[in-house]
This record gives sequence, C-alpha cells and structure tokens, in this order.
Amino acid sequence: MNKISIIIPIYNEVENIKKTLLYIESVISKSMAYEIIVVDGGSTDGSANQVQSTKTVRLISSPKGRAKQLNCGAKNATGTIFYFLHCDSLPPKNFDIAIVQQMEKGRDAGCFRMKFDLKHPILVVSQWFTRFNHISCRGGDQSLFVSKLLFEDIGGFNEAYSIYEDNEIIERLYAKKQFVVVPKYVITSARKYKQNGVWRLQFHFSMIHLKRKMGFPINDLQTYYQKNII
Repeated sequence: MNKISIIIPIYNEVENIKKTLLYIESVISKSMAYEIIVVDGGSTDGSANQVQSTKTVRLISSPKGRAKQLNCGAKNATGTIFYFLHCDSLPPKNFDIAIVQQMEKGRDAGCFRMKFDLKHPILVVSQWFTRFNHISCRGGDQSLFVSKLLFEDIGGFNEAYSIYEDNEIIERLYAKKQFVVVPKYVITSARKYKQNGVWRLQFHFSMIHLKRKMGFPINDLQTYYQKNII
C-alpha cells in the first residue's frame, strides 16, 4: 500500500503555514494513507505554535537549512512516497492521486507545472516553461515527489547547499531518467519577487544558474545570493 509523506520545511512562516496546512487538507483526496510533516529550522515568530494547533500534522525540529530540514523530514517519514513542498506553494486538487498514478507507471520522481499568484510578463513567461520536461525548466517551487527507495538510492538532498538544493537533487533525479512533469498546477507565491522586484530578482536568479553551469563553487553561489537577494 502506498503512503505519501508530505514534507514542508519552515523558518519564520507564521503568516503562511497554517493557511498552507488547511489548504492541503482541503485538496488531498484522502483515498490513501498520508502524513504531513513540518520541519522547523528554529523559527522565532511563533510558527511552531501554528503547526501544533493543527492536530493532523507532525512537527519536527531540525538545524536551519532547507536541505538539512528536508532530509530530517524524510528520515522521520513513514511513507513510501515523499512529497517535498514549499510553505508558500499550494498543490493541485487530488495531488496525491496524480502522484501515485505516476508511480504506478514506473515514474519514481517528478513535479507539477507551476503558476505564480502574481500576473507579470516575466513570471507569465517563466511559468509557461514549466510544462516542458527538461532540467532547465525545473525549480523547487514546482514541488517534488520521489519514491522513498529512489530518494535513499541517490543519498537525499546535498546538505552542502544552503541555496539551489532543489535544483541540485533534481539534476541527480534526471540522471535516473524517471522524471515526469504532471500537467496540473502548483500555485506558488511571488512574494520574493515583490520584495526584490521582478526584473531584479529574475536577473540574479539567472546569474546563479549561470554560475552553477560554469562550475563555480557552492560557496560562491551562496555568497552571491546573500549579497544580492533579500
């Protein structure tokens, strides 16, 4: 029997986490076993209290860092399928059924297409490309599902990355040639674009991708991010 473990890392997400958890409960089919695990990286804004008030959710503490938190969630998960979801991304209705259907076809990893909650020409173009099953069109905001066996086989998330950890693990999953893009949409927040400016943030994200392709060390990517992105 399949069981889905929905794993959500948070750090100071008091404004978002409860809304996300209630939304998940409203769109999951409940036709199969599932669990929701929230991994807190040491929030100081009361996020943990919001999670604890939701009885169907397990709250786990971890050192801060999304890769570390996601690995911690996976280590404590009891499901046969892991579904990694950002706190500000909302999955489509019956996402659990869509994931299991792909697993039954032998596709052990994948994501959904993605739309932003803000209409801006740059974001409209960016989200349009998420329909293509190519590594250059991937990102963590699209969420990620992977079988427990495959996740353990590739060694989980690389904790050396404090940014770009989603793209790095997806690269290794693509190498297994089992990755699929499901034609349903995750709706993700454009809050970081609003904070930084859409054009400005898109430029800096492009620079990080370019630096990665050119073989710059991890620390250089992280320093660039910390210097240029709020």
